[in-house]
Parts: sequence; C-alpha cells; structure tokens
Amino acid sequence: MGRGRPTGGFRIRKAVVRDVRRIHQLINSFARREKMLPRSLNDIYENLRDHIVCDSGGEVVGVCALHVLWEDLSEIRSLAVSSEAQRLGIGRMLVRRCISEARRLGVKRVFVLTYSPEFFRSLGFVDIEKTELPQKIWGDCLRCHKFPECDEFALIRQTG
Repeated sequence: MGRGRPTGGFRIRKAVVRDVRRIHQLINSFARREKMLPRSLNDIYENLRDHIVCDSGGEVVGVCALHVLWEDLSEIRSLAVSSEAQRLGIGRMLVRRCISEARRLGVKRVFVLTYSPEFFRSLGFVDIEKTELPQKIWGDCLRCHKFPECDEFALIRQTG
C-alpha cells in the first residue's frame, strides 16, 4: 500500500490464495509489536477458508478469521488492520462479518483472546475466564509459546 489512507471503497470478502502473503504480513506486523500472536504461512494456507479480508481498491487492508472449535463455539482470530486503514470501522466490519458467519453456521457463541479487550467489549463481548474455554485450552493454547502464562483477555458473546 502506498502512503496515506486507502482510496477505494471497502469490500469484505472471503480470502483467496493470492491474499495469503499480505495476510501473513499484516498479522505478523502486529505480532512483532506483541499485539497478537504470530501465524506462519503454513497455518494461514491450511486455514485459509477461515479468513475474510477487507479489500480497498484491490489491496487487502484488513483481515480476520473465524475458526469453529465445537458445535456451539467458535473463535475470532487474527484481526489486523493496516495502520493506514485504522479508525475507519474496518475492524468492526470484519468482526461483525465473522459473527454473522458463525450465526449462519449455527454456532451460538463466539470468543476472542485479545490484547484489545475494550474494542471487543464495544461489540457486545463480555469477559470470561479462560478456563471456561476447554476446547481452546486443550487445543491451540497447549502449543502456544506463552502457555501457561497467557496474558491475553478472554471475551465471549452470543451470535443471536
């Protein structure tokens, strides 16, 4: 992306293979600043169907993923918006699309692990204890380099 704010209209869409390297760049730019956990290219390719992007004039300026963990539980992951496109409502649009997708799939609850709890509280998420997310704890968290000293906030909301 060039300098300044994005110039094209915003379009939220499912990610495709050509988006993977930009998704990787966006996520890991935040990870380097310890604002989210890093993702490998392999992880993004393997979970590409989970990802949605915000496209502005043909360029990906935001990304978010919805990962289904169980029949009644999904996770919003890897929300990242380029610095040039922040404060334009893109993060909200991406999260709302993930909630809508969870609802469409019949998943009743969506949670996040985040370093930005205020943002998610403003979207109707409420704080919970991580121990209330056993599918997450015994899945991804055990493989995380921060386990068991996780410093992220856990929040959840109903999709309906």
